Amino acid sequence: MIGARQNNVVASLSHQFYFKAVFRLGSGVFANGYEVDSTGKRESEYTGLVVGNYQLRETSRKGRTTQTEPLVLYEFEQCPFCRKVREAVSILGLTVTYKPCPQDGFTFRYEIKTLFGPNATFPYLQDPNTGIQLFESDVILDYLFRTYGNGQIPWTLTGAWVPVTAGLSLIVGGGGSRKNADPPTQPLELWSYEGSPFCKLVREKLCELEVPHTQISCPRGSPNRQRMFKEKGRFQVPYLEDQNTGVKLWEWDAILEYLQKMYGVEDSPIKYL
Repeated sequence: MIGARQNNVVASLSHQFYFKAVFRLGSGVFANGYEVDSTGKRESEYTGLVVGNYQLRETSRKGRTTQTEPLVLYEFEQCPFCRKVREAVSILGLTVTYKPCPQDGFTFRYEIKTLFGPNATFPYLQDPNTGIQLFESDVILDYLFRTYGNGQIPWTLTGAWVPVTAGLSLIVGGGGSRKNADPPTQPLELWSYEGSPFCKLVREKLCELEVPHTQISCPRGSPNRQRMFKEKGRFQVPYLEDQNTGVKLWEWDAILEYLQKMYGVEDSPIKYL
């Protein structure tokens, strides 16, 4: 039974890799201005590859502005316009508190629809560092790259083809509809990046359960990889810390099991509540 479940998960991950590679060209996997070279072997530095006395060094260009507070983003996994913004967040290596808004969501979707009316759309961005509040994915992209990048939006995020391919890349996966849950008040901390199928499984579960979480983005070349290596003793994502319970978890399957047992509700909701 376990073997069959594992095979199904592996097949799902393979499909996600395929759709990601074909339709989104790896957008979100690499940090803005990604560069790679080699350097002498250093035990204190994160690297993805060591050969003899040398190791791979991945870096990226810093943006004009350094954020001091996490941005806040209302979105949901199965929205192609939200995916564009998630890819931008990953490329820029930003720290963002996600407030999941799946279909039929009781919490954050209801909050936005109450504040801005039933026709309010997603994604919706709040930046406490500047006081800016924005709807519309293209407007948000322009703001993010002007504020936290070099002002240039990568070609993988521009053009009419982007929402189409983003939508196609979401054919395989969940995170679109709400599941019965009792989410926490305080956001969880998630080290992750767009493009990792293991991270995607965790984010889908967080979205379905409407669990708020602060993502520390770790694309290839991001200094957040070195930060994690220094603070946690290794680099591996997804990595989850739940300040509500004190739990810390590395493995994606352990994280999924924890989230379901901790915040999922198996009982059927009252139909006419």
